[in-house]
Amino acid sequence: MKQTGTQSDHSRLEGLDPAGTGRVFWNLGTAALCERAVARGEARLSDSGALVVTTAQSGHEIRLALVDDEPGESGETSAQTSPDAAAPNRAGALTRPHFEALKADLLAYVGRRTLFGQDLCVEAGAGRRLSLRILSDQAWHALFIRHLLRPCAVAEGGETAPRFTVLCAPGFRPTPETHGVAAEGTLALDLANGLALIAGTARTEAIRAALAQLLDGPLTDAGVLRLEGAAATAPTGNVVLFLGAAGAGKSALAAALAKGQTGDSAPSHLADGALGWGEDGLIALENAAYARPADLAQPEHAAPGFGAVLENIALDPASRTPDLAEAANTDVSRVILAQPSTKSAQEAIFAPPAHLFLLVQDASGTLPAIARLTPAQALGSCLAGMDTVPVLAERHAARLHHLLTQHAPQGWLVNTGWIGGAAGVGQRVALEASRRLVDAAQAGELASGVWRTDPHFGFDVPAALEGVDPRLLDPAKAWPNRVDHTVAARRLAGQFAGRLARIEAALSQEAQGAQTGMVLAAE
Repeated sequence: MKQTGTQSDHSRLEGLDPAGTGRVFWNLGTAALCERAVARGEARLSDSGALVVTTAQSGHEIRLALVDDEPGESGETSAQTSPDAAAPNRAGALTRPHFEALKADLLAYVGRRTLFGQDLCVEAGAGRRLSLRILSDQAWHALFIRHLLRPCAVAEGGETAPRFTVLCAPGFRPTPETHGVAAEGTLALDLANGLALIAGTARTEAIRAALAQLLDGPLTDAGVLRLEGAAATAPTGNVVLFLGAAGAGKSALAAALAKGQTGDSAPSHLADGALGWGEDGLIALENAAYARPADLAQPEHAAPGFGAVLENIALDPASRTPDLAEAANTDVSRVILAQPSTKSAQEAIFAPPAHLFLLVQDASGTLPAIARLTPAQALGSCLAGMDTVPVLAERHAARLHHLLTQHAPQGWLVNTGWIGGAAGVGQRVALEASRRLVDAAQAGELASGVWRTDPHFGFDVPAALEGVDPRLLDPAKAWPNRVDHTVAARRLAGQFAGRLARIEAALSQEAQGAQTGMVLAAE
């Protein structure tokens, strides 16, 4: 679209043919979208100018349905997203007639409403961009996605149809009999035609899951591995990649590293959220900070200023101050902070990572606060999930193995969970300790120290680091009874080995040669 802020009828929805005479506002800016969201009753305004929206009761469970023109006997098909995305790892199959019925009825529904459209792009490597169109009957959705992705520059001489389209109508309730999907929290995808339909939920996770599904195949074709994580350029010049399950601390540790732990200066080079890892290095697929309040390095200083989106975060009724501390304990709370509009596409590109930190929240209390991983151990931990949550789908194993071999980052396991006992009994690893260990690891401070091999998991653990409680590096010393620690550690190691054994058959021949080589303690 050449102009921004224009309105039109629905005839400009390429590939869609809605009924009615509704309007579409195209590519409105931040101020206009904030104004409309508040005026339409979609959001409230905080004391800093952030929009506060409530979606917690809107389709709490997001159900994924993929169009399958030739469904198998199981009636299910594998989801194409990463395990850390909002959608489940298994997706229900949706017949073509059901999807077409859903599309027709959803379009008839939005045809009587005002829509807000944004034309955006995702970087897929040097000189490669994927174009998307996001449409919703919620103005704040347009603001959220405008923060998350980059505006698409229109080619000289005309408009270009988007490669992918997402249509979101939270108020529409499908019926299983007619549409083949649940009434609430439905994400239906026609990957063959690049179309995602979202109904019965306003949660931003549904839109991000739609993007993950639509982009996964094209990114893979471009040689780019899609990940959920955070990347930062440290003061040493090292590019550091953080991976792990939601809530493990990726955002906080990456932000602290990028700031040089000064606590005041703005991060020099930071990406948080969806990342791509390709032959040339890392790519920030998203242009905004999308984080749980608990993952922010300093929630009270997160500066959710004008235009930021606060999802499911309470406001003080008098001062209109958001309660980020309380929201830190809520799974459905999100903070979306826009990046400066001057940030160039080149700033989305990082060099290959020199260090790969896999963050786990060990609920057993048996893992050390940090350990050094071989490439094989790093691959196994990504696929099997040391804390039961894998950070990568099995089908991407060969690609990850190739990137680990090509770029040779030093792998690390960081336990941000518990030490000295299981969750509820042991002590949580303090964020300050994790920061200190991560900084020492990437700066080379640990390299010259003494190391020991963990008898249960087979990875190397530093014996000591100045300023760090020794018990964090040898958890057995933190347990009241060393025998209890041994029993718990062996149980976790056995579970991990069992998950690796179950996925071994699914790995390509190349990846099968990269098993972890985990050493279990002798009986």
